[in-house]
Amino acid sequence: MADAQARVQALLDDLVARDVERGVQVAAYLDGRQVIDAWAGVADQATGRPVDGDTLFCTFSVIKGVTATAIHLLAERGQLDYDTPVAACWPAFAVSGKGRITPRHILSHSAGIPQLPDGLAAADLCDWDAVCQRVAQLEPLWEPGAATGYHAITFGWVLGELVRRIDGRPIERFVQEEICAPLGITSLYLGIPDAVEPRVAVLEPGPPPPWPPPADSLYRRVLPAALEPLHELANRGDVRRAVLPASGGIMNARAIARHYAAMVGDGLDGVRLLGPTRLRQATTLQTEEVDQVLRYPVPKALGYFLGGRLSRVGARRAVFGHEGAGGAIGLGDAEHRFAIGIAKNRLADGWIGQETSALIIREARDALGIADAGERVTR
Repeated sequence: MADAQARVQALLDDLVARDVERGVQVAAYLDGRQVIDAWAGVADQATGRPVDGDTLFCTFSVIKGVTATAIHLLAERGQLDYDTPVAACWPAFAVSGKGRITPRHILSHSAGIPQLPDGLAAADLCDWDAVCQRVAQLEPLWEPGAATGYHAITFGWVLGELVRRIDGRPIERFVQEEICAPLGITSLYLGIPDAVEPRVAVLEPGPPPPWPPPADSLYRRVLPAALEPLHELANRGDVRRAVLPASGGIMNARAIARHYAAMVGDGLDGVRLLGPTRLRQATTLQTEEVDQVLRYPVPKALGYFLGGRLSRVGARRAVFGHEGAGGAIGLGDAEHRFAIGIAKNRLADGWIGQETSALIIREARDALGIADAGERVTR
């Protein structure tokens, strides 16, 4: 265990020293025991504020995994069925041909509504009721279930509104009370309180994409240029305080890792978020077709991405989790009872398999003796 901590720490120090990363955190669990808790670099280049274990990062879509877990908790309690139409508890959602869309469609990104409402601006992200009303008016781009395309932001509004309408609590409160509190997680937020603002790292851009998406692409309907650059959007005080259950999670690596550690093996500190049968259902492959937004095949379960040849969560199908823009990631490995969280503030992914998160995960797994054959770090 000490070797794993030392090796990951050395890798983080090297990545920062070579200016690959500005600030980065890693936490990992094996068999319910924390085995890695490492960090390096600075949270704010302008002030020199260092990263520590309590630093918070905007991890973008890493929060999708937590939102999915909230939905599975409702299903585990018999309050939600994956195949009952969303409109059964949100009647306004049925308009424009969306009456057949189910939670399963949303969780597997096959509902046909990946696009944002026209003209949505950054400030609009902060008004939950207003934006949900606009999402309810969207017209599907394909027949539900006929294709899959990354619902980068709409995923969170639909599922978050489902939680509110079924349970009565807004999703940010549900997550705090049903996921964070039982696990002692105090550093995971859907909308930060003012008091933790000084702990949040300043995001900075990475290199521009080698092939920018065309202005008329579906990608640009999902993430309009008006919401970019992403680091400027996420550094806004109002956006940090907004509830964005698909794209706006602010947390640290410890929180990410604890969430997944509570779903693999025997759970964490006597808490298992989902029972074994529910976890198998939640992590069963739903589709691995070419994603209409991302333009490459992504193996998707119910709200989590699965491992695969081109998957950023790893090559092995038994691995489940979710990455975020810029390279943050959280995943669980039920086969090896392993969980890891990575958070960072430079928005750079890199080529699949060679990005920072892949290097760190391979180093950790190798040091812990759970790497697949041939999995070695190359720097």
